[in-house]
Order: sequence, then C-alpha cells, then structure tokens
Amino acid sequence: MAGVNKVILLGNLGKDPEIRTLESGTKLARFPLATNEYYKGKDGEMVEKTEWHNVVVWHQRAELAEKYLQKGSQVYIEGRLQTRQWDDKDGNKRYTTEIIGDVMNFVGSRPGGGSGSQQDQNTMEQPKTDDLPPEDDDLPF
Repeated sequence: MAGVNKVILLGNLGKDPEIRTLESGTKLARFPLATNEYYKGKDGEMVEKTEWHNVVVWHQRAELAEKYLQKGSQVYIEGRLQTRQWDDKDGNKRYTTEIIGDVMNFVGSRPGGGSGSQQDQNTMEQPKTDDLPPEDDDLPF
C-alpha cells in the first residue's frame, strides 16, 4: 500500500525568495512561508499562532517566484514534505524539513499594483533535493 505525502498551505512570505541556479542550469527558489492559526485561549481572548514553513520550488515555479513574489506576498502552495540531512563544517549531522512545492498559486494583488492571480500547476520532473547545497544556517527562515 502506498503512503500519502501531501501538504497544502496558504500563507505569506517571511522574506523575498532566495534564488539559486545549479550547475546544470536548473533554477530553484527557497522562501519561508508563515501560516496563522487563531483560537480562543483559556482566558477567552483570541490567540494567534504563527507556524513557519521552508518552501522550495523548482524550474518555472522558481522563475515565477523570482519575478512575482516578495516579502509579505500571499501564496497558495501544494506539495510534499521532504527531510534532508548533511554534515555541517564541524562534522555534526544536520537536518531540515522542507515543502517541495508542486503547485503554486499567487493570491491577491501583484507587487507594484494590479490584481488577479498567477498560476503554475506544471508538474515537471524535479531534481532530487539531495542535489541541493546545505542550508547556510539553522534558522527556520
């Protein structure tokens, strides 16, 4: 029996996308995405909880992210969870969990004005994320 690994997020970018081009010419974009949950606390007051997600998109999605997304942009992502490991400069094993975005829909107005949404539901084959360089730091965003 096959398992299911599906993530659906709607949130806002915590910073501008970081764009990289691998030696093969393949482009990727990496950005932190914040999602918010609201609930009533014990005292009856509304509480907001923010969760941060590391998102990686490839190919045309990376090009669209570079062109249209910036800190604060709202975006809808469908993808899958993936955990990578590597050894840091001191030889310690490090891990990071990312959402590999297969679908990316821009929500709300585009930077610089205008409205509407841009979509990319391209399901191009993606390189293995083992090919990704290690994270520069251990911050979640």
